[in-house]
Amino acid sequence: MKEIKNLETERLFLKPISKPDASFILELYNSATFIKFIGDKKIRSLEDAENYITEKFLPQLERLGYGNYLVVRKSDEKKIGAVGIFERKGLDVQDIGFSFLDEFQGKGYGFESASKLLEIAFSEFNLNGISAITSKENIASQNLIKKLGLKYLKTVQLPNEDVELLYFELSKTNT
Repeated sequence: MKEIKNLETERLFLKPISKPDASFILELYNSATFIKFIGDKKIRSLEDAENYITEKFLPQLERLGYGNYLVVRKSDEKKIGAVGIFERKGLDVQDIGFSFLDEFQGKGYGFESASKLLEIAFSEFNLNGISAITSKENIASQNLIKKLGLKYLKTVQLPNEDVELLYFELSKTNT
C-alpha cells in the first residue's frame, strides 16, 4: 500500500476520503448541482455512501497513493467539497475532478484545492499529464478547468454512458 498524504493550502485541508466521510458524500452526491452536472450515483443511504467509498475510492487510494480528497475549510473545519485525481475507464490520462456543496461554490475553493492537487500530481505522483471532463452545460466547471491551465482537445464519451463530454488536458511539459 502506498503512503497517502494529507495536503494543505492557505485556507483548506485536503484529506483522503475514508468511510467516516460517508455522511458528507451522501449529502454532496445528492445535491442538485452534483446530480445535474456529474450524475446520479444512486447513493440513497449512509450504507450506500460507505459502500461507494469502499468500492470506488479506497482501492485507488491504496494502490496509487492518491484519489479523492475531502476538502475541509480550515477556519471552521467545515466539510465543503471534494477534489481528486481518478483513473477513469475510457480515458488514457488520469482525470482531475471536483465538486462542492452549492453554498461553497464561486469562492475560489475549487481553484485552490485543485491547484494544490495538480502541483503534487506532477511533482510527487509523477504523472505526465492530467485530463478533465465536464458536461457542455457546466460553464463554471469549464472556466475552472481552463483557469487551472488545461486546454480543450475534443469531445469524449465514457464507456456505458450516453452523454458527450468536453475533454481537456494538461501535460507535465506545459506546466
